[in-house]
Amino acid sequence: MTRTVNTETRAIRREAFVLSGLRLIQTKGYEQMSVQDVLDDLHASRGAFYHYFTSKRALLLAVMDHVVTTALQAVAPVAAEPGRSAVSKLEGIFTGIAGWKEDRRDLMLALVRVWYSDDNVLTRDKLRGSLTASLVPMLAEIIAQGVQEGVMSPGSPGGAARVMVSLVLGAQDAVIELFLAAQESEVAFQAVLEVVAGYTEAMERVLGLSPGSLKLFNEERLRPWFGSGKGEVSGLVPGGS
Repeated sequence: MTRTVNTETRAIRREAFVLSGLRLIQTKGYEQMSVQDVLDDLHASRGAFYHYFTSKRALLLAVMDHVVTTALQAVAPVAAEPGRSAVSKLEGIFTGIAGWKEDRRDLMLALVRVWYSDDNVLTRDKLRGSLTASLVPMLAEIIAQGVQEGVMSPGSPGGAARVMVSLVLGAQDAVIELFLAAQESEVAFQAVLEVVAGYTEAMERVLGLSPGSLKLFNEERLRPWFGSGKGEVSGLVPGGS
C-alpha cells in the first residue's frame, strides 16, 4: 500500500511540473521560460525539479507528451463507438484532434514555434515514437473493422496503421512548413489544400478506399490559420489533423 501511495504521489507531483511548464510556455514562451520560473510558479525546490526531469528540454518533452496523450484520450471514445463505421471513426478521430487543438490555439501556436526549431530535432523524434506507439494500435483496430466491412483491403491492418501515422506526420510537417513560410510572406491557401489532398489520396490508397471517400482534413478549420501575408499554424500540430 505504501508503494502504491508513493507512486501516486510522485505522479501527481510530476504532473504539477508538467502543467506549470505548459502554462509558462503559453504565457512566456519556451525560450524565455527558465527552470526558476517553474520553481517560482510551484514554490518548489530545484532539487524537486531535477528529481523528475534532467533538464528544461526534458520538461518540454513531457509537456508535449501530455498534450498528445490528452488529445488522444479526448477522441478515444470515437474509436470505441458501437455501430459507427470504420471510415467515420477515422474521420472523427482526426477532425476531433483538430478541434481539440483549435480550442487551445494560443497553446498550439506557442508550442509549434519551439517544437519545429532545429534545437529540438531529437526531442521531436522521441515524441513521434511515442505518438506512433499510442496511435498505431487504435488505427489498426479501426482498419481491421474496415476490412470486415468490406471497404478497406490492406493485408496487414497493423502495417497499414503504421504507414498511415507516417503519412499523418508527413502532412503535419508539410503544412507547418507552409505556416512558417507564411510568417514571412504570402502563402497561397491553394498550396495547403494541394498538400492535404495529396496526403489524403495516399492514405486512401494504403487503406484500399475509393478516391474521395476519406475526409480527414477540414478546409474550414485549416483556412483561418492562414491569413494574408502572415499566417498562423494549422491544426496539424504534433499528432493530429
